[in-house]
Amino acid sequence: MIDFHTHILPLMDDGSKSIEESIKMLKMLSAQGVKRIVATPHFYANDESVDKFLERREKSYKSLTEKLSVDLPEIILGAEVRYYNGISRMENLDKLFIGKNRLLLLEMPFSRWTEHSVEEIIQLSNLGDVTVVLAHFDRYLFMQSKQIQEKIFNSDILLQCNSECFESWFSRLKAFKLLNNDKIHFLGSDCHDLEKRRPNFDIAAKAIISKFGKQYFNQLVEFQNDLLRCSI
Repeated sequence: MIDFHTHILPLMDDGSKSIEESIKMLKMLSAQGVKRIVATPHFYANDESVDKFLERREKSYKSLTEKLSVDLPEIILGAEVRYYNGISRMENLDKLFIGKNRLLLLEMPFSRWTEHSVEEIIQLSNLGDVTVVLAHFDRYLFMQSKQIQEKIFNSDILLQCNSECFESWFSRLKAFKLLNNDKIHFLGSDCHDLEKRRPNFDIAAKAIISKFGKQYFNQLVEFQNDLLRCSI
């Protein structure tokens, strides 16, 4: 299994605050059956340059991997990039892609999106050299108009859903509807710490297997593997 959205690198953002905390989080995910995680620390273009961010990420990653044992999940480096007006023209955006398949995990505003912002990310996804993945799409899907939803669904943009979406009965039904229509492509715990936003990937896995069966879940995992396998 692959946890596609984590804040597990130590001292990068509002996620893990130490190497020890990161290792405990990885152990929790390993116990849940997760074999790979994508480390996606927040990137805010207004706060720092891409090169400075990558320098910090490499330092954090190296400090963590020096302490890891072979039984813990494999770490793939990425970023959760905050959308802003004009991001499609951002210099060095490609350096924030996840692997050779050039996946871009994009965090949209927690509000109703404008026509312009949606057109921009669709145009970005149509360039052919990047695959846009919207982070925790479940959080803001239902803020959007049906017209905006249809534009996203009919585009080449991929969608990532958080495990917490499968916790309550109401949100779980919405997630099942999206899965049934092949509108969820990646799952992530979006874990930040050991308490309030702990690794909870197993919630999503158990719910999906219970509803759709093991074969369906394995096919979803294989789809993710196909994208990530070529990116290492």
